[in-house]
Amino acid sequence: MPISEISGQDARQFIELGLAFFLSALIGLEREIRHKSAGLRTYTVVGTAAALFVLISKYGFTDVLIADRIVLDPSRVAAQIVSGIGFIGAGLIFVGQDRVRGLTTAATVWLVTGIGMACGAGLPWLALAATVGYFIVALVFPLILRVLPGSAESTERRADAEHD
Repeated sequence: MPISEISGQDARQFIELGLAFFLSALIGLEREIRHKSAGLRTYTVVGTAAALFVLISKYGFTDVLIADRIVLDPSRVAAQIVSGIGFIGAGLIFVGQDRVRGLTTAATVWLVTGIGMACGAGLPWLALAATVGYFIVALVFPLILRVLPGSAESTERRADAEHD
């Protein structure tokens, strides 16, 4: 049986998996450029794996389905992905000397997981919207924070200017 005849392994699923790879890699590239603790490889693998798990959940068990006997709930796999990635994210967060480090990295890993899941679930527009949203948060929000009075970034900038 050719691969194209196997349910869940046609062009659509390869496109969904490829989109998860691409969008996750975009976010990973931005994190890599900024020298964050998780970068291109981590985000690409997490997003692609999430999409793969959702695709497996949707299509991987069709051979055991019997009418009116077995009912599968693909959302169970999605829920387990969210729990598992939460555990990984918790390991990325460090607290010390009144500072929290890794919180944005953990949140971004969680987001990339959602992007991968959306791609795997056949929701490419939601995945794209979440990716655009991430880049707004990562690239535009810091510019806004610099001009807000009292924000940590504007305070640091003023302190640096006073020391120059």
